[in-house]
Amino acid sequence: MNNLHKGKAWVYKDNVDTDVIIPARYLNSTNSKELASHCMEDIDSKFAQNVEEGDIIVAGENFGCGSSREHAPIAIKASGVYAVIAKSFARIFFRNAINIGLPIIESSCLPDETEADDELEIDMANGIVKNLTRNKTYEIAPFPPEIQTLISAGGLINYTRQKLERK
Repeated sequence: MNNLHKGKAWVYKDNVDTDVIIPARYLNSTNSKELASHCMEDIDSKFAQNVEEGDIIVAGENFGCGSSREHAPIAIKASGVYAVIAKSFARIFFRNAINIGLPIIESSCLPDETEADDELEIDMANGIVKNLTRNKTYEIAPFPPEIQTLISAGGLINYTRQKLERK
């Protein structure tokens, strides 16, 4: 897993549910790029057109609440977002994100102290996130090595495929 990553923050409040991450009217598609083109459109009409590869979503409590659709983390990852940092995550969203290789990070303070467009630097291996714009550093719980490997592989399916190919 790449140890150091920099990206621009997209900041949202509490209770961002899966229906605004990817509206239900687009769930007839399984194409990840199609899903990405509608990501966050009901909460932020500018997101899909302006998000850049490596950007980072920052949010409050209960990110990914609502239905358990795995389309939501797929749309986020396919839009180019490197990671999501929130105060807390809905349990099923958390697992779905890990399963597709989308890093998700819990931080109780960072979301309140980050503004849109702040530049963040994530050091997953050492458990550090820096807000370079505001010159603040936050400790985060690093993923266990097994989860870092899973995320580096691009998710559970890719990890399993790679493991089977080695046999």
